[in-house]
Formats: sequence, structure tokens, C-alpha cells
Amino acid sequence: MEVLLKKDIDRLGIKDELVEVKNGYGRNFLIPKGLAILATDSVKKMHAETLKQRAHKDNQLKEEATKIYEKMSKKTFKVPAKVGENGKIFGSITNIQLADSLDKAGFKVERKNITLPTGNLKSVGKFEADIVLHKEVKGKISFEIVEG
Repeated sequence: MEVLLKKDIDRLGIKDELVEVKNGYGRNFLIPKGLAILATDSVKKMHAETLKQRAHKDNQLKEEATKIYEKMSKKTFKVPAKVGENGKIFGSITNIQLADSLDKAGFKVERKNITLPTGNLKSVGKFEADIVLHKEVKGKISFEIVEG
């Protein structure tokens, strides 16, 4: 039995994927729980059209993310922090503070898409962070922790 998954299912497939399952598993579990629908000819045609539209939209998002990354990679962002006598930061700098600095500079990036080099940073200086703007647009941005 071929079904179209409505949600990600471990060890079976991801959302909007056509998968082959045993008849009992499909009829008694996946379809009644709303996890999948039976893959009829009309469902397959609609699915193909949806994938085509999604690919076009995804391509536009990728181009936009590439343009944004090109602008971001040329800048060094400043992250203000309260600093003690020896240049040591009170607390630590996380991806939250870096996301706030990027937002103030006009770049909206979710904090889950920013990875700092060593987790939380506790000293003043220049660093690089990994950033993901799209599943295919990844790179590094430079930032500086300054007293502020």
C-alpha cells in the first residue's frame, strides 16, 4: 500500500513523502491517526504540483538568503557586554545576544540558526560564528564583543 505522509515519522519518512507500507500498518494505524493518506492517482497529481510550487518558492528563498549572506559577511557586528576590570565579561555572550545585535543591524536571524564557536563566550575580542540562513546557504560571520 502506498501512502502520502502528513507528518514526519521516525524510521519511515518525512512529511510529504510517498512511502510503501504494509496494508495493515497503513489502514489500521497511519490513516486513522491522520499521519498519512492513501496515495491515489489524484493525490499523486496534487502532490506533484505541490512539490513543483514548493521548489519554485524554495529557489526564491535561497536566492534571497544568498544576497543577505553576502551583505552580512562583509560586516563585523558589535555585541555590547558589561565588562569587569580584567576584560572579563559579567555572565556570558550567547547566540541570543548575537541575534539581537544582528537584528539591530537590520538582519533578522533566528537564534537557533546561529552557532557560536565554543558555546558561550566569556571574554572580549573578535570571534566568528556559524550561521544558517537557508538549508543550502551556510557560512561564517565575524563579530566583536565590546564593552558597553
